Amino acid sequence: MVAFDGDGAVHEFAPAKVNLCLHITGRRADGYHLLDSLVVFASVGDELSFARAETLTLEMSGPFAGSLDAGSDNLIFKAAGLLGDNVPGAAVSLNKGLPVAAGIGGGSADAAASLRGLMRLYALNEIDQSRLDEMALELGADVPSCLRSSALRMAGIGEEITEIEAFPALPAVLVNPGVPVPTGPIFKALGLEQPSTAGRGLDDLAAQPFASVDDVVGWLSAQRNDLQEPAIALAPVVGEVLDALKDEGTCRLARMSGSGATCFGLFDSEDEAAASAAHLARAYPGWWVRATSLS
Repeated sequence: MVAFDGDGAVHEFAPAKVNLCLHITGRRADGYHLLDSLVVFASVGDELSFARAETLTLEMSGPFAGSLDAGSDNLIFKAAGLLGDNVPGAAVSLNKGLPVAAGIGGGSADAAASLRGLMRLYALNEIDQSRLDEMALELGADVPSCLRSSALRMAGIGEEITEIEAFPALPAVLVNPGVPVPTGPIFKALGLEQPSTAGRGLDDLAAQPFASVDDVVGWLSAQRNDLQEPAIALAPVVGEVLDALKDEGTCRLARMSGSGATCFGLFDSEDEAAASAAHLARAYPGWWVRATSLS
């Protein structure tokens, strides 16, 4: 995850976050929705580097850099702000390889990578995991899970984390049609009162062996993403992406991640995933398509 240059710069990888399933289990009195989700992380993501400096600056590059604001509202600046006087400044570089507002936690992954990278840069070893999680949650519901960047169960509003010790690498294809899907209207479409209790949580997750792709696909087939249908109603192209993935003969399961519009397909092998990604990229040149591994 972390590497150093000879000049002391720190490098962090911010992997895409994928919700293999996402059950909405209720809504709190303050309006926040409660969820239960199996989360994994991809081998594709953003890249960040941090070097000591007197002030905080952010330089952005990459195919999706133009979609971001490099001002003080950027989560990278907010992450540095939470560390206070411990971080007098830093020269931050972000190579933005993940699409924005895509349901794969790109901004949250960058925020988590910034906390990790700045702590390493200034040797802030005294901040314990509990305090770090508190800061992460201030940045966003997905940031505590992105701090870990490994297979886990995420519940509550994102603050209840249970790490999964053994999880197989899943050959996969990620597809985003280039249409941002706003999260607010997706949740609003669920129409839940506040407070309320909605559907059930994940089925027997703790009891699953998850030793193979078969194990994962078999269990996932009985789960769901409760935001998928509202997203398709708002952005019908999400349904087109899912159909395109399902039409790949070797795709074992296709589903939307998070609130969309990125969808994933699971495959038995890396070769099958790579072949399907190449085929989809040719068939839909305007879509962002990546073969990856999820774990």
